[in-house]
Amino acid sequence: MEHEILAGLKKTVLDYDIEKAESIAKDAISKGLDPLKCAEALTEGIRQIGEGFEKGDLFLVDLVAGSEVVKKALPPIHEEITRRGQKTASLGKVVLGTVFGDIHSIGKDMVATLLFANGFEVIDLGVNVRSDSFIDAIKKSEANVLAISALLTTTVMEQKNVIEGLGREGIRPNVKVIVGGAPINQEFADSIGADGYGSTALEGVAIVKSLLGTEPQKHA
Repeated sequence: MEHEILAGLKKTVLDYDIEKAESIAKDAISKGLDPLKCAEALTEGIRQIGEGFEKGDLFLVDLVAGSEVVKKALPPIHEEITRRGQKTASLGKVVLGTVFGDIHSIGKDMVATLLFANGFEVIDLGVNVRSDSFIDAIKKSEANVLAISALLTTTVMEQKNVIEGLGREGIRPNVKVIVGGAPINQEFADSIGADGYGSTALEGVAIVKSLLGTEPQKHA
C-alpha cells in the first residue's frame, strides 16, 4: 500500500493535479507514511518534469504547473517532518527572491523549482523584497546561497544594495550570492561583487552547485 500511495503522490505532480495535491498528501500522512519518503516522491515528480524541460520535451507552463502542485502538497508533509524531528536530505539551503520595486516572478519561480528538483532546500521570499528582508532571511535560515532576481533596469541596483547590506551586517563571507535577470550580465555581476551570474534558470542551478560543491546529506 505504501508504494501505491507514494506512486500516487508522484503521479499527482506529473498530472499537474493541483486540486488533489493537498488531500493526497494529507491522506499519506494520516496513514502513517514516512513524510521524508512522501517529500521524495514529490521531488521525483518535479525532477522528472525538470529533466523534460532541460531536454526541451516540456515547456515553462509544465514546470510552473508542476511547481504549483508541489507547493500545495508540501505543507502537511513538512509539518509532519517537523513534528517527528526529522530532516530532509539537502545539497544546501537557498534564499531566493525578486528585488524591491520589481514584481516579476516567472524567472525566479523557474529557478526555485529547478533548485528544489535538484535537491536544494528553497526559501522563496517572493517578489518586491526589500534588502533588509533578504538579510533577515539569511540570518534566520543560515542559508548557504542567496539568489537575487531583477527584471527591470530600474531595479538592478537593488542587487548591489543587498550585497552591500550583507557586508555591513558582517555576514557576506558566510553566503554565496548569485544574481540574474534580463538586464544582468557577467560584467555587472562582477561589478557589484556577486559570486555568480546565470543567464537562464538552468545556468543558475549549475552555478549554485558549482559554488557549493557539496553532495546530498543523508537523512537524519
